[in-house]
Amino acid sequence: MNPVSNRTGASSAAEHAFAPFIRILGKGKTGTRSLNQGEAQQAFGMILRGEVEPLQIGAFLMLLRVKEESPDELAGFVQACRAHMEIPPQALKADLDWSSYAGKKHQHPWYILSLLLLAQAGHRVFIHGSAGHTPGRLYTEDAMRQLGLPIASNWTEVGQQLDASNLSYLSLAHFCCPLEELMQLRPLLGLRSPVNTLSRMINPLNARASVQSIFHPAYARLHQEADRILEQPRSIVFKGDSGEIEVKPQADTRLYLLDNQQAQEMLLPRSIAKRIESVVTPDVESIKALWRDSVHNQYGLDATLATTAAALLVLCPDINLEAAQLQATELWQNRDTAGLL
Repeated sequence: MNPVSNRTGASSAAEHAFAPFIRILGKGKTGTRSLNQGEAQQAFGMILRGEVEPLQIGAFLMLLRVKEESPDELAGFVQACRAHMEIPPQALKADLDWSSYAGKKHQHPWYILSLLLLAQAGHRVFIHGSAGHTPGRLYTEDAMRQLGLPIASNWTEVGQQLDASNLSYLSLAHFCCPLEELMQLRPLLGLRSPVNTLSRMINPLNARASVQSIFHPAYARLHQEADRILEQPRSIVFKGDSGEIEVKPQADTRLYLLDNQQAQEMLLPRSIAKRIESVVTPDVESIKALWRDSVHNQYGLDATLATTAAALLVLCPDINLEAAQLQATELWQNRDTAGLL
């Protein structure tokens, strides 16, 4: 991209093709409106193709941040990403799409044990994420690498890993590099942007079921409505620990389920009444210890079982919350502890 200063001399001769999208979002209290789905797809497609100046990208993302994204905008952004990303082989399929973009800050990444339980139960779980954009957090890619779990560098390896173990992680950088670059703008902008939301919804393998976590409860309906527009068959959204897909046992958790265009809301009651202190540094050694039964950790066990139950709810259309909880407990009791070295 050329520096903005190189273009200022020509700015009076012709308006930049991206300027109308900024104008739609930035005309003030009475003139501003949301982009429609087609406009959102067109605008974000231009960004992904490198047709937009850095100054315009910052303005666009922060105007959206202040206004807050609409479901139509999110759906259009996701469609642009799907059109621009490296397309996986048509035969490559997953049962569950698991997005992981936040990193753990306050607790160990117990959700990794949920991933193992689901994989051992025969569900093909594909995880995609990004790392490093927020200091002081333990990201899924790093945690899985330390645990010796399958990390892919391309779609071929994803297919091989899913066939071998029902589990595979692929970094966003390997299938949609321009979106990864936008993700890394957070330290520069100082705030989350719509990129942090839309990346969770890409579902690159078009899995029939998806699970997503949010930072703020208000975003649950936004995710659900965007999933409805995108015609996602089944999805579940909830506020997870540190923004990752992990139920917090010390808090009541509202689960927002979308089943073939029909929205449902369920309450998963807390299992731990007292407040749990944050860990000093999230690590994987505690994960290994709980999986192997060498150290008991009630918080970790409850987080694992509740997260597994939430995933089973969206994977299995014919079960209710109570049945999902019972199945999660059975999976834990019958787990193969050799599955984590």
